[in-house]
Amino acid sequence: MGEAVARVAKKVNDTVENKTDSLDLANCKLMTFPVGIYKAMRSVSEGIRRISLANNELKSITSRFVTTFSQLTELNLAGNYLHRLPEEITSLLHLRAIDLSRNRFRRFPEPLATVPALETIDLEENEIAELPTDKLASMALLRSLNLRANPVGPEVRLLVRPLVPFELLLSPEEPLPKA
Repeated sequence: MGEAVARVAKKVNDTVENKTDSLDLANCKLMTFPVGIYKAMRSVSEGIRRISLANNELKSITSRFVTTFSQLTELNLAGNYLHRLPEEITSLLHLRAIDLSRNRFRRFPEPLATVPALETIDLEENEIAELPTDKLASMALLRSLNLRANPVGPEVRLLVRPLVPFELLLSPEEPLPKA
C-alpha cells in the first residue's frame, strides 16, 4: 500500500513541478480520488487538460473532481467500477473525449449528452442495453460512440443508426437461435 501511495505522490509532484497539462494516475489501485491531490495541485489544476484514472478501483467520480479540473479535454476512466457520472460533468465545456470502457454502466450516462464539445465516447464492455436516441441525435459534435460488448438489443440498433450522424460502433449481432 505504501508503495502505491508513493507512486501517486510522485506522479502528482511531477505534474506540479513540471507544470504539465496531464495527470496520469492509471494503475494506481485507487478506490477514490485522493482528497490531498486537490490541495497539492491547486496551483496547476486549471492547466490540466488530460487525466487518466484508468485501471483503478474507482466506484464514483465526485462533483469536486469535475469542478476542480474544469478545463479537461480528455478523461480516461476505463477499467473501474463506475456506474454513473455526476451531473457536474456537463460543466466540462472543453471535454472532447471520454473513455468509460470496462466499467459498470447499465444505461448511457445521460449527463454526457449535454457536454458541448464531446466528440468521442467509449463505453465498450459495459452493461448498456438501451440508448437515449433523441439525446444522442442532438449531440452536434459527437463523431464516435463505441458501444461494443454491450447488450444493445436489435430494436435499439434499428432505431439508432438512421438518427445519429456519427460513427456508432456495436458488436456484431448474435444470430438468432433456430427453433
